[in-house]
Amino acid sequence: MTGEDTFTVDPWQVAEFGLDVTAMARAESVFALSNGHVGLRANLDEGEPHGLPGTYLNGVFELRPLPYGEGGYGYPESSQSVINVTNGKIIRLLVDDEPFDLRYGELRSHRRSLDFRDGLLRREAEWTSPAGRTVKVNSTRLVSLTQRAVAAVEYQVEAVDGPVRIVLQSELVANEQLPGGAGGDPRAAAVLEAPLIAEAHHALNSKAVLVHRTRFSGIRVAAGMDHIIEGPEGFESTVESHEDQGRVSVTTVLRPGERLKVVKFIAYGWSATRSLPAVRDQVEAALTAARYTGWDGLVAEQSTYLKDFWDSSDIEIEGDVELQQAVRFAIFHVLQAGARSEERAIPAKGLTGPGYDGHSFWDTETFVLPVLTYCLPGAVNQALRWRHTTLPLARERAGQLGLAGAVFPWRTIRGEECSGYWPAGTAAFHIGADIASAVVRYVRATGDVAFEKEYGLELLVETARMWRSLGHHDAEGQFRIEGVTGPDEYSAVADNNVFTNLMAQSNLRNAAEAATRHQPEAAALGVDTEEMAAWRDAAGAMFIPYDEKLGVHPQADGFTDHQFWDFEGTPPEKYPLLLHFPYFDLYRKQVVKQADLVLAMQLRGDAFTDEQKARNFAYYERLTVRDSSLSACTQAVIAAEVGQLDLAYDYTAEAAMMDLHDLGGNTRDGLHMASLAGACIALVAGFGGLRDHNGTLAFRPRLPSGLRRLTFSMQIRKCLLEVRITHSGTTYTLRRGEALPLTHEGEDLVVRAGIPATRPMVKPPAQERCGQPPGREPARRQPHAGVAGGGKVGSTPDHLAAE
Repeated sequence: MTGEDTFTVDPWQVAEFGLDVTAMARAESVFALSNGHVGLRANLDEGEPHGLPGTYLNGVFELRPLPYGEGGYGYPESSQSVINVTNGKIIRLLVDDEPFDLRYGELRSHRRSLDFRDGLLRREAEWTSPAGRTVKVNSTRLVSLTQRAVAAVEYQVEAVDGPVRIVLQSELVANEQLPGGAGGDPRAAAVLEAPLIAEAHHALNSKAVLVHRTRFSGIRVAAGMDHIIEGPEGFESTVESHEDQGRVSVTTVLRPGERLKVVKFIAYGWSATRSLPAVRDQVEAALTAARYTGWDGLVAEQSTYLKDFWDSSDIEIEGDVELQQAVRFAIFHVLQAGARSEERAIPAKGLTGPGYDGHSFWDTETFVLPVLTYCLPGAVNQALRWRHTTLPLARERAGQLGLAGAVFPWRTIRGEECSGYWPAGTAAFHIGADIASAVVRYVRATGDVAFEKEYGLELLVETARMWRSLGHHDAEGQFRIEGVTGPDEYSAVADNNVFTNLMAQSNLRNAAEAATRHQPEAAALGVDTEEMAAWRDAAGAMFIPYDEKLGVHPQADGFTDHQFWDFEGTPPEKYPLLLHFPYFDLYRKQVVKQADLVLAMQLRGDAFTDEQKARNFAYYERLTVRDSSLSACTQAVIAAEVGQLDLAYDYTAEAAMMDLHDLGGNTRDGLHMASLAGACIALVAGFGGLRDHNGTLAFRPRLPSGLRRLTFSMQIRKCLLEVRITHSGTTYTLRRGEALPLTHEGEDLVVRAGIPATRPMVKPPAQERCGQPPGREPARRQPHAGVAGGGKVGSTPDHLAAE
């Protein structure tokens, strides 16, 4: 069964009818709930059967050694892996002594749905036991967006065809057994068995709390549960606790039509520094607050939070209901990843699975934070403050590498470099400029001067210092940055990667400008006029390679002189290439894993002419194999800019459907947050034409033939701007605020409250559709305008796109 067969199409929810045991891990990722602080995979309430059990806490990890066949100076000694912590989701059910296990007996019906408007995961099941007793089970689960430590479940069981003896066992389980490893796939997580050491446990009335500590990273984790039980008169309940288990058992006899309902409140707390009593008491307090709020109160808070969010952040599409569903699915999960991260990282998989060991990459700053900047800016503030907390480690890493300033890690949880492969890790210095770009974007969009002074300035200064020491002026005065790796991981340790040089140029200029604005704060960081002048000189002399013969920008020095990859001789089963060919071979050829030069044209479009963009795009389309989920969204943006709107539509759909259709074949390990965010970028920056190169929002709207209307809203400073695009024109409406300057197709506009501004659509000249490597073309998008429950929908490409 493929992902496209599994989920019904509905603009506001994703639903699954029936239960495919072979595809459970994928569904557990799709239906995962999180708030950026606590994450629960959508394992069945009863715990089994399961695909991959998972309960994750942001920042809770275990250390593991990084083995090297041959070590070297500066190699990281250990890595960090997210761990499956104490599972509080489990509510086991026994029906006349028969375990409620959907692999046995007869499953008459089973439905799960996740509604983006209230954030609730609902489940309905009717099951007949092997002994012939039928029960109905209904459960609703949430992870609170308002009470960050809290999750809750309402679980009901009803007798159908006769009196049945019911036993419910609500549990906390630590160190639960996990499935085997990932078959050597480097994209999947390392499996760590029994990572938690018991420190304390207690149980009383309907409450139980367990406290553990990780074996090597030394993080203390407390988990607690409390219950409200409603049922027929005479039910009994007991409570017990052990080192790795807490259990509340409820027993009763149900006659036909009678129900037993249990509301379970779950809370988590963790710290690497606080004492056992402090962490335990934090969990006790969270449980007390949750019980005081009650189930109905938690549901109401969740609904109110999401109503306010969707009112200001929805992206509406007319003409393709499946894409509408996928984009709201994307927005919802990006929201879940960042809502309550609060000075912690936003991992590449969010808290939906253990993929990439739970690490955060440059994906966060380059794909996720641009979306959150205009819909949930507080989350961006917190994510960048987390980067700021890691500055001491980044300075230490820079010193180890013989550089000034700060070198941020390629992949990490706490702030240390966790990549053992330095050509794709340490050499990817562009992460520093990606962070700086996110700082500048956030400050421009919010006007948060206090943040810029206290956090942003230091991030800009330390990254600028790194670039100034990493690069050098050559004999002709040009500033060169050599021996680095850009976004394309099939080309490593190259000289003057265009993306890296252009992003470094912006970093240097923005650091100088911020230091000029905040001279007392800059002076406290040791910045003087001479250093600022050096940054400006380096930026002004930045070397940007250009191939005059071909009329395109090489991705890096000499790239266009390399031998072309043998695309014709590479069969479909040999993709993704990184799993079938040595990097040595990939590095020497013209083959691109993911958009690199094309991403430079999106983020630094001011450095290219329109003609250069068109020529560059056509050149790199025939080299890009999209073995990364980070690529399609960027290709969509530039395809739209150069006038290839149908191709942009195809790429947008690929980015949006990455997980709902499991295009990469690894959704089981967690959702692709950057691709989900990228789908939003493809719509807003691609078809909306949004750019923010010079501090003023600029729009060049385009709309493919498959869509009739696109509407989105953006928070900018104290304004809320709505942009409504049709084939006839674009209307800008200020829903909040007094006035907002912007540009439309190069025309300066000021949109004022109560006075919408409408401009006609400017259609780009028709362009011949670019070709891609054989077998790597995106699927042609056929708009799906059906209704909920519409069976098989859309289309998927016949290749895998892996990150």
